[in-house]
Amino acid sequence: MSAELPRTFKVVTVWLLVGLALFLGVQWWLHRAAQARFTAGADVIEIRRGPDGHYHWPGRINDQDVEFLVDTGATGTAIPTQLARELGLESLGQVSSSTAGGVVTGDVVRADIALRGGVTAQRLRVIALPGLADRPLLGMDVLGRLHWQQRDGVLRIDLRSIRS
Repeated sequence: MSAELPRTFKVVTVWLLVGLALFLGVQWWLHRAAQARFTAGADVIEIRRGPDGHYHWPGRINDQDVEFLVDTGATGTAIPTQLARELGLESLGQVSSSTAGGVVTGDVVRADIALRGGVTAQRLRVIALPGLADRPLLGMDVLGRLHWQQRDGVLRIDLRSIRS
C-alpha cells in the first residue's frame, strides 16, 4: 500500500504555491515602484506621479509618519480631523474652507512638518478638516517657499533656493 497523497491535493498545493509566489512578486514590485517615485539628492528632490495621478511626498507631522498628497491648488496644508485628534493637536479656532466637495468648517491647529529630503515647517498653521481622505494635503503655504517645476510626470524641487 503506497502512502501517496491524492492527486487533487498535489494540484491544489502547486496552485497555492504559484499564487503565493505571484502575490509576493507583486508586493515586491509595488514596494520598488513606491521607492522609485521619490528621490532626494543634496540639492534636488524628484517626485514621480503615482498611479493615482498625484504626487506623494513622505514626511512626518509631529513625529508621526504620514504621506502627503501634494496639492498645488490648495492655499494651505490640511489634515484629517481624526489625525489631528490622534496627534493631540489643540484647536486654535474654527475656519470655513472651500474644498472640492464644497465649503466645510475645520479647526485651525499648529503642527511641525518634516518632509523627506530635508524640507521643514515649524509650528505651521494647518487646517484639520472632517471628511478629508486619510491623507494630509500639502498646500502652497509650504510649496510656495520652494522653487519647483512640474514636467512629464515629475515634480522637481530645487533645494538650493528655499525661501524663508
